[in-house]
Amino acid sequence: MMLFKIGFRNILRNRRRSAMTGLAVLAGTQAILLFGGFQANVFQGLETGAVQRTGHLTAFREGYFLYGAGNPSAYGIDDYRRVISLVSEDRVLKPLINVVTPTLSLVGIAGNYSGVTSAAKTFLGVGFVPSDRARMRTWNEHGVTLASAEPPLKDDDASIGFVGLGIGRILGLCGPLRIANCPQMPVPPSERPVPDAASQDFRDLQDGDAPKEGNPSHDGMPRLDLLGATANGAPNVVGFYVSSANPQGVKELDENVIGMHLSLAQQLVYGRSPPKVTGITVQLRRTEDLAMAHSRLNALFRENGMKLDVRDFGDLNPFYVQVKQFFGSMFLFIAVIMGVIVLFTIVNTMTMAVLERTAEIGTTRALGVKRNGIRQQFLLEGALLGALGATAGVILATVAALAINHAGIQWTPPANAQAIPFQVALWGRTALMVGTWIALTLIATLAAWLPANRAAKLQIVDALRHV
Repeated sequence: MMLFKIGFRNILRNRRRSAMTGLAVLAGTQAILLFGGFQANVFQGLETGAVQRTGHLTAFREGYFLYGAGNPSAYGIDDYRRVISLVSEDRVLKPLINVVTPTLSLVGIAGNYSGVTSAAKTFLGVGFVPSDRARMRTWNEHGVTLASAEPPLKDDDASIGFVGLGIGRILGLCGPLRIANCPQMPVPPSERPVPDAASQDFRDLQDGDAPKEGNPSHDGMPRLDLLGATANGAPNVVGFYVSSANPQGVKELDENVIGMHLSLAQQLVYGRSPPKVTGITVQLRRTEDLAMAHSRLNALFRENGMKLDVRDFGDLNPFYVQVKQFFGSMFLFIAVIMGVIVLFTIVNTMTMAVLERTAEIGTTRALGVKRNGIRQQFLLEGALLGALGATAGVILATVAALAINHAGIQWTPPANAQAIPFQVALWGRTALMVGTWIALTLIATLAAWLPANRAAKLQIVDALRHV
């Protein structure tokens, strides 16, 4: 206790220098904590968005993940209802699962021939069960604020779906879907392009095969005609009513994605053949159960002789992994810079203290204090400077995080199409706060080692005659 009292008195002997040293530690602590809280909020938002779209885990037929994009229908899961039942009723997985649902990926051509000009565009489609997708969109384990941009569809109307903003613009749906920043430029009759052979064939196929009857619930919705090849290679067309154009966050997706009812996707891809799906999506209640669920799914499929490959949302969303690595590298860089600043600040402060107290050190040694006692005294002073600065930094970082979270600042994070509140997720980050406090206090203590060791090695006679 006496050693601590002496240490406090010593750091108060030069209040200005001690205050500047403490401020350096405070600034380092605050910078690390605020960036760490910001990083945590970004990770939570990316994870929530990815899990809402693709679930935590998805089971594919073997080979689909690497080669299925070229021909999804060739990698269909035959008895997918049995797979869903097996997964949802498993005694280990059942308490962990929030949603188990089938999905079907497909490619094709979307055409709009009802407007002033004819337009066609290749698309990447996804078929899903609307009620299951709506439940998946409500998953928010971390309580983050996400801009909702996807109105729910209906299970009982398979002909309604949505498109990305870009593909809606390309297909001339700006007016009916009220797409912002998308002026429709009318083309004079003399300048309208003459449909090429492919467009004419598409129109003829649509006119011959598409259903003609109307549905009152579709009033006001623009219609597209989707052309695809069935699993047997035959061309197939289905009618598709667009309820909304939803931002996807990435230009490539905006200009290609079409979401539709699973049964409509199956009708387009498999025609009158038995319907299949390309994926079984599993959304868990908690992300922390991911490893356990992944292992159990693999074991379950092996036991039942099912050749299915299970992938997590990180595999399906490489952008999420890339952003985590990028922000992790930035956090490490900032932490190292702050640590170096604290290190040199403490070294400078303690070196000056040793120079100013050289005669005092000689007197103390002459009174019988051993070298180790001198070393401990200066190490303790460095540790106290670090601990006091880090404590003040934690407090101010917490206050700053509260101020930022209530400031109403908006920003558009990675992979988001709309602005959301700027947040610093510091509350509940006990490991981050405690770890930062301990790390900077240890750095301050280690920084004091060289000056303390120099003070301990001073010869008594030389120290006493130092002026």
